[in-house]
Amino acid sequence: MKQNILVIGGTGKTGKRIVNLLNNLGHNVRVGSRGGSPAFDWHQPEGWPAAVEGIDRIYITYQPDLAVPGALEAIEQLVKVAKRAKVKKLVLLSGKGEREAQLCEQVVIHSGLDHTIVRANWFNQNFSENFLLEGVLAGQVALPFAEMKIPFVDANDIAEIAVKALTEDQHNGEIYELTGSETLTFKEAVQVISDVTGREIQFTGISIATYVTALKEQQLPADFIWLIEYLFTEVLGNPANSEITNDIERILKRKPISFKAYATKTFKSGVWNIEVPEKI
Repeated sequence: MKQNILVIGGTGKTGKRIVNLLNNLGHNVRVGSRGGSPAFDWHQPEGWPAAVEGIDRIYITYQPDLAVPGALEAIEQLVKVAKRAKVKKLVLLSGKGEREAQLCEQVVIHSGLDHTIVRANWFNQNFSENFLLEGVLAGQVALPFAEMKIPFVDANDIAEIAVKALTEDQHNGEIYELTGSETLTFKEAVQVISDVTGREIQFTGISIATYVTALKEQQLPADFIWLIEYLFTEVLGNPANSEITNDIERILKRKPISFKAYATKTFKSGVWNIEVPEKI
């Protein structure tokens, strides 16, 4: 049965993949973004009713993260709008090990609507579609918590799980925790990228204080710097987030996409290509 599905963040890392998968399955998909029609903007709640009208199911990803101030109130308001519009199901992308995100989860869980919570670990795509890309291209990645083991998860796996949650009722009421099937330190992950690309990419472990200072020197927005510091200290610094789960394998009936497979595919896409000056 075709569903009318709103994908909030439909141009983001997970959202754009979910939109493609749902379109391939023949569902009626509405992209929830500032450029969508009707537009969806987290900072303009007056436009939410129009974006939700006629929708059966919603995929929710909050930008920049459920941990930031204001996220809880926004999720509460969105749930009210969804209930008034007779939406049947909500699928929330959450963060594994984020206490603040779990408060937002509770709003969805107690909404009275069918729901699925998808908690994800650090994305592989942070190295190619987010804040770590610049360092990879520069050949120098410097990050704190260098020895922490991370079970990086691929955005394509998250998208497949989310699509199942949106379209299959047996996932109602479930909380899924998604990780890869191996743990890597940042240094090991960078080495994989270096091996795959054939480029020397150096990794340097630094303190969180040094990292935050470097971000401030780049004159990045204060809220972005706060979020990055939070994700490193409260999430990455939590040993529980090094634990590997089997939810992806259990639901998709296959192993999660490995970091090496991700790196190989990304290299072939050209995202990590750098221009080399011609020799005179």
